[in-house]
Amino acid sequence: MPRIRLKLPETYHFSTKLTLRIYDMNYGAHMGNDVVLSLVHEARVQFLKSLNLEERNFYGFSLLMADSAVVYKKEGFYGDELDVKISVSELYVYGFELFYLITNGKDEVARVKTSLVCYDKSNKKLIKTPLPFSDLFK
Repeated sequence: MPRIRLKLPETYHFSTKLTLRIYDMNYGAHMGNDVVLSLVHEARVQFLKSLNLEERNFYGFSLLMADSAVVYKKEGFYGDELDVKISVSELYVYGFELFYLITNGKDEVARVKTSLVCYDKSNKKLIKTPLPFSDLFK
């Protein structure tokens, strides 16, 4: 089976620092593979907040994760301060992709991609990506 490859974007639109906590460690004494999605979720919430947006109030609608891909590069350990950079890497009619680069200051820890779709909860259907968001990242 071929490995997933996630190409680094040219531009990042947001950056934050997150510290690995004791409950992020698995029985191998390093960051659990499931923790990576929690870390990018926190970074995504911070990114949206920097735009005065939320996952549950994205221009009056919601965001749903359609898929995700993770490529692990290095282990993370208790107390590591991680840099998480986010790029709006693709815009689509009904959503967009975010690329996340996670480093520990000197090495890549992981690369992650999530696809998010815009969703109208009231009508239970996808909606077009709001133009104010698309215009920010064209």
